[in-house]
Amino acid sequence: MSRGPGIRAVLFDATGTLIELREPVGATYARFAARFGADVPASRLDEAFSRVLVSQPPRVFPGTDPTRAAAHEREWWRRVVDDTFRTADGAVLPSPAEACFAALWEHFSGSDGWQLRPAAAEVLRALRARGLRTGVISNFDHRLHSVLEALEINEFLDIVVIPAEIGAAKPDRQIFQAAIDRVGLSGSEIVYVGDRADTDEAGAERAGLRPIGVSSLATLADLPRVLGLDSGDTTAPR
Repeated sequence: MSRGPGIRAVLFDATGTLIELREPVGATYARFAARFGADVPASRLDEAFSRVLVSQPPRVFPGTDPTRAAAHEREWWRRVVDDTFRTADGAVLPSPAEACFAALWEHFSGSDGWQLRPAAAEVLRALRARGLRTGVISNFDHRLHSVLEALEINEFLDIVVIPAEIGAAKPDRQIFQAAIDRVGLSGSEIVYVGDRADTDEAGAERAGLRPIGVSSLATLADLPRVLGLDSGDTTAPR
């Protein structure tokens, strides 16, 4: 990827790039299950969650009224949670199941379940100070808006693009194109930073953005330097 002059926006993946879980999913599920009468080992829930999640379709609902998308997302996650507990141990289930799910849903809707990755806020602030536009393209659900607000970085983001609002999920070119259209730039002027080679880097490259893997950075704090934005002649036009 060429760096330096011509960069006018930097967009990011969310989970694994700007934000991360406060604890493993299995630990959270086990803790909440215990509140609802089910004693299931966190390690078993972690394994079950991973197996269930990879078998699910994308959170895209073609032909759905956008006002109903959030309800479909919630139902999608309800199936994942139910299947995770049944896969881990079908004989020991939290009860009432809906109350347990509602508590988990709320937990992962804000800063109780999520935290910023090191230097995330500082990098967004630095990029904005250099005159660049910033934003997120994520396969998260609509709760991402409340998560980013709770973590106090939404003010540093020009756009947030998620599948249910676009009708496509990464690595589909359509979700990247929607972001390109929203920032009003050409893809070649936009860097996309993500943690997955398949959905993030490959998808961004196919859409004409400049991809960079977050694993290539020692920390996010290195991003402006890696992009060649520390010297005066590469600062984006304001």
